[in-house]
Amino acid sequence: MSINFPGLSPTGQAISGPVDTSRISSVCTKTDASVVQMLDSETLEPIGLARQVVLHPELKGPLSGAHAKSDPETGDVYNFNLQLGSQGTYRVFRVSASTGETSILATVHHSSAYLHSIWLTEHFVVLCIWNSHFKAGGLHILLKQNLADAMEYTTSQPAKWVVIDKRPAEEGGQGIIATYESPPFFGFHTVNAYEETSEDGVKHIIADIPAYESLEVLKAYYLDNAMSDSPSAGQVQGQWGNLLAPKYRRYRFPDVPDAPRAEPREAVLEFELDRQQTLELPQINGSVYTKKHRYVYGIFDSGKSTFADSLMKLDLEDKSVKRWSVHGHTAGEPIFIADPNSNAEDGGVLLTVVLDGIAGRSYLLVLDARDLSEMGRANVDGVVGFGFHGIHAKAHSAQKISISPEY
Repeated sequence: MSINFPGLSPTGQAISGPVDTSRISSVCTKTDASVVQMLDSETLEPIGLARQVVLHPELKGPLSGAHAKSDPETGDVYNFNLQLGSQGTYRVFRVSASTGETSILATVHHSSAYLHSIWLTEHFVVLCIWNSHFKAGGLHILLKQNLADAMEYTTSQPAKWVVIDKRPAEEGGQGIIATYESPPFFGFHTVNAYEETSEDGVKHIIADIPAYESLEVLKAYYLDNAMSDSPSAGQVQGQWGNLLAPKYRRYRFPDVPDAPRAEPREAVLEFELDRQQTLELPQINGSVYTKKHRYVYGIFDSGKSTFADSLMKLDLEDKSVKRWSVHGHTAGEPIFIADPNSNAEDGGVLLTVVLDGIAGRSYLLVLDARDLSEMGRANVDGVVGFGFHGIHAKAHSAQKISISPEY
């Protein structure tokens, strides 16, 4: 979900001018297609549909990243548009929060792949084309009528990382600054990325992601495998500790140049954590977005459930983890809400909607982000359907609304 998406009216028409941050002027949902669904901000009923081509005539491809990224300083939104083909065309773009104008930052030609998310740093967009390639350049999407069956995990080529200047050409942007390569992998959700400068003045980029070694995890979310009373569910969960679970990885991209460099460099795998230390649907404190972070929150599945059986807090300084779990209760993605009176990175609370599978009811759970202890809950007399992602917005009259920078 996104709030106050620049360049779009509340019903999905192209508009110019700055975003009004004093109120919730628009709400929209996004997926891996290049369309944006506009919602009524009070009732959440669909009231419009916009394709990315409304933002810019070159954004005509059918696919995009579900997770657009919002710059925490400017509010500008970044994403990519994918035009399918044997050599896919990725157009990385920016929508300005101050003008509503959309600019193409760079065009990348590479194998067409399913990419769910990107990274953002202070000065760069990082696009990784990992190894979830579409068969026949995307033709199998039409033949199979879905994305999952149209993909294949290929190890014949490395994952390609592209570092792109966040500025458009008219503001001095230089397009593709550098490319890197790493061994094959697959990913869903990026965690965070930031820049570091070593003592000798060399610039590096650090990027974190839960990484998979195959596409088998996609099958775990088929309905037959997710329903606890399905015959195939137990078999799939038996593989969770092997093929299905990700490993938390940190990649370093050394020697990021000041001007475009043609030859690719090798991405450095700085560390990889065990599956027992790795979470999904990662969330961080928005105040450290595009900066060095220490804590990551998310869901964790130890194989006791057909979806997820606990929440996790990962401390990247000492690699320790804390977990919250209740037998038979399944928690959704935790949303971090910072304590305005705390300067600590983990000073705040987590909000998550939990299904009590035994009672057949859901509740909103509030956890202390420091130790995952329960602070309170609000019960619902019924079941709230699972959703992978959410957003928290606290509106104040005559004040700038506070929202997570992660779109």
